[in-house]
Amino acid sequence: MEKILVIGACGQLGTDLTGELRRVFGRDRVIASDLKASSDVMKYGPFETLDVTKINSIIDLIKKHEITQIYNLASILSAKAEQNAKLAWDVNITGLLNTLEIAREKRVQRVFWPSSIAVFGPGTPSDHTPQVTIMDPKTVYGISKLAGERWCEYYHDHYDVDVRSLRYPGLISHSAPPGGGTTDYAVDMYHKALKEGSFVSYLAEDTSLPFMYMNDAIKATMQLMEAEANCIKVRSSYNVGAFSISPGDIATSIKEHIPDFTISYRPDYRQRIAESWPHSIDDSVARKEWGWQHDFDLKKMTRDMLEKLDNLTFRG
Repeated sequence: MEKILVIGACGQLGTDLTGELRRVFGRDRVIASDLKASSDVMKYGPFETLDVTKINSIIDLIKKHEITQIYNLASILSAKAEQNAKLAWDVNITGLLNTLEIAREKRVQRVFWPSSIAVFGPGTPSDHTPQVTIMDPKTVYGISKLAGERWCEYYHDHYDVDVRSLRYPGLISHSAPPGGGTTDYAVDMYHKALKEGSFVSYLAEDTSLPFMYMNDAIKATMQLMEAEANCIKVRSSYNVGAFSISPGDIATSIKEHIPDFTISYRPDYRQRIAESWPHSIDDSVARKEWGWQHDFDLKKMTRDMLEKLDNLTFRG
């Protein structure tokens, strides 16, 4: 039986992924950890306070709980990383190297680490961005994720570390609040639509980016980690996608359920970040090698988001 440590369990991805891992493996077999506790992860299973940059602290937890797999989700996201480059590098790269070193020493059997479409840049083909292409990120976050991908591949090729990774697009979830990413406007828009009936977007109306509903992101992560090792040909990170949408697209979708919803646009520094990223993703390699297939489109996602958020906000 697996014993799993989730580092960064209180973030947007971690909240949902920890819950699904506990559903599949059992609540006591999934140890959630983060710098600060979250009631959503603490009340459903064991929690440990952990700084991913402290390798000895990670090793202590691995010994204490007899961990076999690490999901290292700890990260400083794109917008916040621009404000504190040194911290972002320490968390995103030192944290990754710590978990890779632990796996190299055979203390755990498998590592998951998330990458991002932020690894791409202005020189990357913006439409149907392929698995292998020019990668010239212009953000601190993107630079750290590109470096991380190279480290993942290196540790696999040189030390036979079973590390697996996905290049997530923007993720939209009803379970956790926005976490400082450029694409988090989308999550915030659904919250504001229900609570205030209006939203001010920091991206322009027609800024189209790849997105994925959190349900599909969890599905992709679990599917990748459950795949046989000989099916995983890419040891840097896989492109995964679902659909591409703009603030205007989401607003139109919300209006189908909340006709009086209004949106205005005041682009800020995050507009430049978004413009350096792809418009759409070619994830055919993931679909071919381990059977990736998404379930949610924009219409289905909006209906589910508004229903779930309405229940959380107004009915507890």
